[in-house]
Amino acid sequence: MRLFQCQSCGNILYFENRSCGLCGHSLAYLPETGTLSALKPAGGDAWTPLAAPDRPSRFCANAVHDACNWLVPPGSDDAFCLACRHNGTIPDISNPAHLDAWRKIEIAKHRLFYTLLRWKLPLKTRAEDPEHGLIFHFLADPPADGPKVMTGHDNGVVTIAVVEADDAERERRRAAMGEPYRTLLGHFRHEVGHHYWDVLVRDAGKLEACRAVFGDDSEDYYEALQRHYNEGVPPNWQENFVSAYATTHPWEDFAETWAHYLHIVDTLEMASAFGMQVQPLLDATGTLAARIGFDPYAAESIDQIVSTWLPVTFALNCVNRAMGLNDLYPFVLTPPVIAKLGFIHDLVHRRV
Repeated sequence: MRLFQCQSCGNILYFENRSCGLCGHSLAYLPETGTLSALKPAGGDAWTPLAAPDRPSRFCANAVHDACNWLVPPGSDDAFCLACRHNGTIPDISNPAHLDAWRKIEIAKHRLFYTLLRWKLPLKTRAEDPEHGLIFHFLADPPADGPKVMTGHDNGVVTIAVVEADDAERERRRAAMGEPYRTLLGHFRHEVGHHYWDVLVRDAGKLEACRAVFGDDSEDYYEALQRHYNEGVPPNWQENFVSAYATTHPWEDFAETWAHYLHIVDTLEMASAFGMQVQPLLDATGTLAARIGFDPYAAESIDQIVSTWLPVTFALNCVNRAMGLNDLYPFVLTPPVIAKLGFIHDLVHRRV
């Protein structure tokens, strides 16, 4: 994630800001230019971005619910921005709890789309591609004793359980499943990884190359899932997998690795935007020193990314522990895992 600045007063902004806390200007994100801009009214429902005065536009229809701060691309007839046009179902927002949950979900979704647009990955809606287009359903559990909503993916259809926006419930599920990490953004990055396996691997003729790294995906998925829950993870799983869930099936290994690659690249970009560098005073060998002097989204190799990521996360984990918090990144990147991350890196950069 980049760092953004108000064009009116120079104030540093969060990606989700809708107004500048210093000068009061309304703000909006321009996805086609990757800019968060201060605005001035342009008549009617149109606004002129100070960062791109030649691109007057209007807010996404979801802005009225305080759920989106993106502008619709100029000239588009869509009511929704490039991220929200992929929404299929949202919860009943007449319920204040659902409205609050949906806003949290949208924050995570828009951060996902920041990344997908940075790499110019294929992004067709269900209307544009009725068979494989990407669509999101944000579903609340039924009020009675019906089946609970399960977060998941099925051929471009991503379902996110609204209850996952409840921090206490999500933490309960994390602990019950023995996971070191569980966030809304993590769900989005994982589930969209399944979608891009379909688009960039299966439909792009890259199955054999992918199988050479992640294993044979033709193994029965539901049998593998049942075995995972009945028998648990294999011994020494951390030697070859980024997470315990990645051991379930090659599809899950791919999706988990995809999600971690997105975690790493986006976090490194933010660290770079703040000019972060790591140089421990006691590290005489320099093995834990790192300076992010490159654009992680355009990195040449996975080695460049990982050699910077490891010192940065070691430092941030130490900072978290000093606050009595869990590690920011509680995962181990072994050589086999790094090789899998390298496949994802080459895939998003069209090098496979």
